[in-house]
Amino acid sequence: MAYPQTFTDQLSRQILLAKAPQRIISLVPSQTELLFDLGLADKIVGVTKFCVHPANLVKEKVKIGGTKNFNFEIIRDLKPDLIIGNKEENYPEGIQALAQDYPVWVSDIFMLADALAMMENIALLTETSEAAAKIIQNIKEGFAQLKPGPFIPAAYFIWRNPYMSVGHNTFIHEMMAAAGFQNIFGSLNRYPIITPDDLQSASPKVVFLSSEPYPFKEKHLREIQEILPQALVTLVDGELFSWYGSRLQQTPPFLQYLRKELEASLLN
Repeated sequence: MAYPQTFTDQLSRQILLAKAPQRIISLVPSQTELLFDLGLADKIVGVTKFCVHPANLVKEKVKIGGTKNFNFEIIRDLKPDLIIGNKEENYPEGIQALAQDYPVWVSDIFMLADALAMMENIALLTETSEAAAKIIQNIKEGFAQLKPGPFIPAAYFIWRNPYMSVGHNTFIHEMMAAAGFQNIFGSLNRYPIITPDDLQSASPKVVFLSSEPYPFKEKHLREIQEILPQALVTLVDGELFSWYGSRLQQTPPFLQYLRKELEASLLN
């Protein structure tokens, strides 16, 4: 590819790369994992403290703070020639500040199609299109194999005190639908606060308690079960519902297994 080259991110912002990136900082855990899976380990110089996969490789990288609290001095010392972030997971003031000094490419993910487009675009940025094509094909084939039966009314919680669920126009909402779960709060805004009365009125058959961003545990399962004794309440791996990078290769078999297990439990 000839440089300098202009690229457009998912916020329709244009960034100029003077050369192929050699010093990359990732501000989002799921995209960090993608970059490693694209074979860019030697070019990744910084990640957030929440970037945990792949564990054996991220531990060797410099931590630049959190997803919503960047350490600008550390970033400056790393001399990045490309920073990759996300509109929702990062904070606009931080992104704007970084964009004054560095090329910052920002994703904006609502649907599976957005995630696949993000992968294609990051592959162009990093000259890894061949590796990305294999990942994207695996993901497409996996989701094509999902053949859910009748939709099961379900709620998905991401936070406690207050309880927060997911509404429409969220990636988790689409993952629920792909597995055949009807999001009972799907008509609400993206991350609605839900009261115990709301939950009782909606009366889902299944309640998912995510492992992130709030780390729900068994004691919280019992707490929800008291509110909704007739429902099947279960802990789920939040990464497999909400990470929109290369981990999506693992999501379809997980969703298929989860659906089958819950169907069997509901029949008993």
